[in-house]
Amino acid sequence: MRPIQQTKKLDRLRSESWPGRKPRVSFEFFPPKTAEMEGKLWAAIRRLEPLGPSFVSVTYGAGGTTRQRTHATVERLLTDTRLTPAAHLTCVGARKHEIDAVARRYWAAGVRHLVALRGDPPEGEAGYRPHPDGYAFAADLVAGLKQVADFEISVACYPEVHPVAANPEADLDNLKRKLDKGATRAISQFFLDTGAFLRFRERAAARGIFAPIVPGLLPVTNVNRTLTFARACGAAVPDWFANLFDGLDDDPETRLCVAAAIAAEQCRMLQEEGVEEFHFYTLNRAELTRAVCRMIGIAADPAEAAPAEAADRPAEASL
Repeated sequence: MRPIQQTKKLDRLRSESWPGRKPRVSFEFFPPKTAEMEGKLWAAIRRLEPLGPSFVSVTYGAGGTTRQRTHATVERLLTDTRLTPAAHLTCVGARKHEIDAVARRYWAAGVRHLVALRGDPPEGEAGYRPHPDGYAFAADLVAGLKQVADFEISVACYPEVHPVAANPEADLDNLKRKLDKGATRAISQFFLDTGAFLRFRERAAARGIFAPIVPGLLPVTNVNRTLTFARACGAAVPDWFANLFDGLDDDPETRLCVAAAIAAEQCRMLQEEGVEEFHFYTLNRAELTRAVCRMIGIAADPAEAAPAEAADRPAEASL
């Protein structure tokens, strides 16, 4: 086949396979605990940076346990990359004035996007208990942060219902409160059943929720860990999921191919339903997310990469 004919055929296949315009993507990272983990994190960031994400978020450990590491990672993203960071903030274990002070420091440093969450209880505690002088829930946190500065604020939503919600209706009411207080988008908990997300989106619209609801996708880097995450957040595990990975414990290459195909198929199905933005839970690994992005039409632009010499410099907790 001549090159021009081949190019036209590839363009036609791409347009038929991926409806609509090129989607927007964002990535989540978690702050590293060791120097080795920091090296892996920044290797992943450098691999994903040329994809041009809308933003990258940095998580906050249970009970605020990674506060300084989160700050250091966010600050380095600001100074050493072209990425737009979104810092996670939670209600757990802090007074209002402490959280407000953190938000002010972020604003002064140039951070304009926050992810406001209730947060998980510290390890060893049976359940969540609001701090007596803190923000009780995410909706309260959103309202407080909007008083500090005009942040763009993302919040969480749960296609298969938050594990401690009284019922699906109460869960949707809570999401609406967060948006009414000033949040601009909701990012979903990860899911394996694409239909669950689409049904949730329909229920949200029927409840009067019209802010963007961005699907959160977790490419499967480790099957057992994914199943553990699913049990913890109440995500259903379809029968086909285990079947596709059965017998691949000692075949990592095939396992990665299957995982990429699953995530790309999720994206394709969602795009057919009008979804134009995806949030990837990277677990600080680039290979699967990069592969999936390629499969949905997002290719790396080398010209957008930040200088490589900064990749191995340790971050300083100075923010």
